[in-house]
Amino acid sequence: MARSAQNKITAEDHQRITQAIREMEKRTSGEIFAVVAQQSDDYFFVAGFMAGLWSLLLGCVLAIAAILLDASFSLLALAVAQLASFASFLAIFWFSPEIRLWFVPRSVAYRRSSNNAVRQFLAHGIHTTSDRSGVLIFVSLAEHYAEIVADEGINNKVVQSQWDAMISVMIDHARRGKLADGFVEVITQAGGLLEAHFPKQDGQQNELDDRLIEI
Repeated sequence: MARSAQNKITAEDHQRITQAIREMEKRTSGEIFAVVAQQSDDYFFVAGFMAGLWSLLLGCVLAIAAILLDASFSLLALAVAQLASFASFLAIFWFSPEIRLWFVPRSVAYRRSSNNAVRQFLAHGIHTTSDRSGVLIFVSLAEHYAEIVADEGINNKVVQSQWDAMISVMIDHARRGKLADGFVEVITQAGGLLEAHFPKQDGQQNELDDRLIEI
């Protein structure tokens, strides 16, 4: 997923996304909510831990090199080299936060993003709809991550492959710098599933805001 300027959500994009949600919710009693995060964690400690491992590795490399070259290398010099390496990494991470993700395993970044998606699902009360039919469409840009979190009412009626297909659509649009288009298309597809299982009922109240939240 690209982090290009094209993926910036404009005021016009917000209106388009809001309109897409409202149009779909005219046909279903389900609720659709959208969130885009610039980043799901600051990763300072994760990157620092990885830097510590790299610094230990550096010490091992220097020690092996000293043995192979029959060079004199004191334990104090080795410790100083490791500490200097670690301190340099921490300084870089502190002053250049955008570099931290380079040192974070993808599995960790995805797990933090998924946890953030669940937090947003709960924080915005998507789990409190009367039919348990709320759907969160979530994107975290820095981690190149997208997820759909669906409440049990609709999730019990939809196979995971259908949600996965929508996630692929979102990621494809984001890679091409068309994030807002991705939201509109996925909202339409999710709305279609909600309409099939939770058609609009007379007097049904709108339980969630019809908008995209940026965090």
